[in-house]
Amino acid sequence: MIFDRKDLTNDQLVQFYKNLLWPRMIEEKMLVLLRQGKISKWFSGIGQEAIAVGATLALESDEWIMPLHRNLGVFTTRNMPLSKLFMQWQGAKEGYSKGRERSFHFGTRDHHICGMISHLGPQLAIADGVALAYKLRKEKKVSLAFTGDGGTSEGDFHEALNTAAVWDLPVIFIIENNGYGLSTPVQEQYRCISLVDKAKGYGMEGVQIDGNNLLSVYDTIKGVRDYCIKNQKPYLIECLTFRMRGHEEASGTKYVPQDLFKLWEQKDPIKNFEQYLLDQQVLDAGMIEEIRNEYKEKIESELAIGFQTQPIQPDTEEELEDVYAPKSVAAGQNVQVIDNAAHTAETTVPAAELRMIDAIKEGLKQSMEAHPNLVLMGQDIAEYGGAFKITEGFVQEFGKQRVRNTPLCESAIVGAALGLSLEGYKSMMEMQFADFVTAGFNQIVNNLAKIHYRWGQQADVVVRMPTGGGVGAGPFHSQSNEAWFVKTPGLKVVYPSTPMDAKGLLIAAINDPNPVLFFEHKALYRSVSGQVPTGYYEIEIGKARHVRAGDDIAIITYGSGVHWAEDYAAEHPEISIDILDLRTLLPLDYHAIRQAVQRTGRVLLLHEDTLTGGIGGEIAAWIAENCFQLLDAPIMRCASLDTPIPFSIELENNFMAKARLGETITKLLSY
Repeated sequence: MIFDRKDLTNDQLVQFYKNLLWPRMIEEKMLVLLRQGKISKWFSGIGQEAIAVGATLALESDEWIMPLHRNLGVFTTRNMPLSKLFMQWQGAKEGYSKGRERSFHFGTRDHHICGMISHLGPQLAIADGVALAYKLRKEKKVSLAFTGDGGTSEGDFHEALNTAAVWDLPVIFIIENNGYGLSTPVQEQYRCISLVDKAKGYGMEGVQIDGNNLLSVYDTIKGVRDYCIKNQKPYLIECLTFRMRGHEEASGTKYVPQDLFKLWEQKDPIKNFEQYLLDQQVLDAGMIEEIRNEYKEKIESELAIGFQTQPIQPDTEEELEDVYAPKSVAAGQNVQVIDNAAHTAETTVPAAELRMIDAIKEGLKQSMEAHPNLVLMGQDIAEYGGAFKITEGFVQEFGKQRVRNTPLCESAIVGAALGLSLEGYKSMMEMQFADFVTAGFNQIVNNLAKIHYRWGQQADVVVRMPTGGGVGAGPFHSQSNEAWFVKTPGLKVVYPSTPMDAKGLLIAAINDPNPVLFFEHKALYRSVSGQVPTGYYEIEIGKARHVRAGDDIAIITYGSGVHWAEDYAAEHPEISIDILDLRTLLPLDYHAIRQAVQRTGRVLLLHEDTLTGGIGGEIAAWIAENCFQLLDAPIMRCASLDTPIPFSIELENNFMAKARLGETITKLLSY
């Protein structure tokens, strides 16, 4: 192994050695504790330390790094105290995630480290978002994300690199190629000769280096960082290395040919660098012994602190509160909050007659004006104005930096939105159709939804979801999929039925620091009009609207169901129908639901979504558990057929819940 110190001083070389040795000695101690049963699990990076340490040394301390579970050197080089790291690994309340996360699945804003999720690939897109924030602010910074050789097989790898290349983002992608994805060797992962060859396919530069040579790693990434900042381009680095332990300790290493261990032991990054420093007379044996003894004492003293924790006493209220980030006063500055929850509520503010699509556009435009840090992203949303023309004209007014066309890669754009949040930006991503959210599902339910609960990082992201049927668009452009998300803690799910609510709820969603899925029914875009306040206002998320008072039956619904219910009530004046528009599906307004039950004693849950697994079942269960004494009849549901939504108008009409609304009401009233 050949080392080139270039202009590094002796003091710097010694500090580099200490940074490299520290995580190795910590790991060796952790393996002892694992055998003693004092920790439960460990993912070893022994043999790979030079990559994490060299990369972290090459970056500024306030540049974000997205590490994986074998990158202890990132955490230690960012000077995170071992005592608190150990508390984290033990699942203690005093750790970085209050005992909610394991090992390295946590992040810390103070140290500019973004915690991973087990799906590996999504980390890369978050780096895109951070780099975009740097680019928008014209800061001379880069973000850096790690992946393994196995992770390059994931679609998220392709999406993140492609997006970074298309948007010219200053982001460094590091592949730690240790030859195995758990037990799967690289020849079963890819057919290219070298993983760095993938860079060419994205139009970016790349280089393959010896990942066990600390100075090569440091010097390469230092130079690549300068390149990325100067040229505003991404870069791919493949670091060849080897892990001397199993995927995690329980996995063992039987699947690895034993001669490889002998080969790679000769390439040990610490032994080789240590010998180089001895040869260069930067260190001597006595100094090395002194450093090691110092670290042994430090490990013991830090662990003594780390072991001084008490078993967690669960606080249910705190657990529930930490699912969502609190809304700051500044987030909703100069915004009027309008309470139109009651069916008799009237606003005295200036208003204009708008279609729902125009109300959404106005709310989005006013939000762009109110928040200079709000970025819009989506397929065809710039010059074209989006599939439904909601952002038409925005690029001329706000510019292409803030109104961004995206490649067809939903996962990467959701991830980038989260990355923007790390740097204090707000973002709105438009799913061209709600049906396409499946391609970004993992990022939404595992990254956006969980991140605040895991380590206190807000995800200030709105995903707009054009949804619903009634327009003959078939199974892939018409389904109602809101129920997929209402069971995911950390998300907010909003579904307006009127232009006034659409504008006010969209503004509220953008002001909210939490991830909000904002469902917009396509069939209502141009078919529904109403008075909409012209000013900048919010409708409170989580508060239902009492549409109509009645005594005979309460219809609890949302979206298109509100209009079906209103039309039926108008056609049947002999029935006194009470209508409640939920507006927000997560969190639900249980107080308003109870009041609806209390007013009539007969409840019909109506939604366009299919019957099985629809939110109506959840609400029915809650009513049965909490309002049973108020009921005069069984709770009934009216929903769409348990089939995919068909294309033919005749079949679609038969599919819709509306086709069975009358008979369901008659059945409920006759009970």
